[in-house]
Amino acid sequence: MERIYKALEEYSEDEIQELLRGGQTEELIRLPLSIGLYHPNWKFAQNVCIRLAQHDDPRIRANSVFGLAHIARTKRKLEKHIVKPILLNELRNNLEYQGIIIDAISDINLFMKWTIATKKH
Repeated sequence: MERIYKALEEYSEDEIQELLRGGQTEELIRLPLSIGLYHPNWKFAQNVCIRLAQHDDPRIRANSVFGLAHIARTKRKLEKHIVKPILLNELRNNLEYQGIIIDAISDINLFMKWTIATKKH
């Protein structure tokens, strides 16, 4: 598969809601990355990423975790009791994109000063 770089669009809340109602897969893959980087309201961005983490497509779920990492880096705010179960679920179950998820969890731990999934078994 050829990878093509595409700049992330910055979306208004109306555009985000429209994409959540009926966006194409490719748009939903990029949405959590854009929201994590650009949206000024960390809680709104977190909630969208959490919602997308429930999607059937593993790419969208992996990017929702990466979007949470962007929020941690840019806003330094996330709700651990909400985010942690999503992170652990994706780490255990989204094996195809586990590398991205591990990197995202590492970033979240760094910027939030958390220790999620750091114990060795």
